[in-house]
Amino acid sequence: MKRKKTFFISGIDTNIGKSYATGYIASQYMSKGYKTITQKFIQTGNVGFSEDIQLHRKIMGIKLLPEDYVLLTSPIVLPYPASPHLAANMQKTTIHCESIANATRALERKFDVVLIEGAGGLMVPISENFLTIDYIQQQKYPVILVTSGRLGSINHTLLSLEALKNRDITLNSIVYNTYPKADKYIENETARYLKEYLKIHFPNATFDIIPEINIDQNKTD
Repeated sequence: MKRKKTFFISGIDTNIGKSYATGYIASQYMSKGYKTITQKFIQTGNVGFSEDIQLHRKIMGIKLLPEDYVLLTSPIVLPYPASPHLAANMQKTTIHCESIANATRALERKFDVVLIEGAGGLMVPISENFLTIDYIQQQKYPVILVTSGRLGSINHTLLSLEALKNRDITLNSIVYNTYPKADKYIENETARYLKEYLKIHFPNATFDIIPEINIDQNKTD
């Protein structure tokens, strides 16, 4: 029997490629025979449905799932394109994290692997006094951290790693997003540096590279 796995996928910043990474990692688990699903724990900038979930399914090469239609995979969807706490304030509502956790547990009962995509980085506020990293720590999720080779990524990545270490949160892996292409010298040095940093400070974590993904090649028919 396959061991159940749940991971929280966060990024060093917004627009770092979390959705692409989530879909790609899901496709890799599927190719190994794991029954896999993704979840967007809080989606902002959408009405009614999560565009990130739709992107995941395209990359996974599958159609929307029954769990998508009943919003188990996107339990919180808010229209204002901002951090969760502001998007909730704009709707005069409150984000209830227990409803998110309940949705995740429902997915865990049916799937071998659940990949939870965050909103932005680790320190993004869910409410005035509760951060994304607080939720991760509370739920005891191991983290997959998405980074890239763009200028500034080393700094942002090390800050994120320090935050995880300070909270005693397990780092499963760093995922290195290679798209869009950056300066090749910066890109290569960033990858080299982070690999060496992991060997010393997080020896149990892996360094994985996400190739450029052509969504048009991922058929859902």
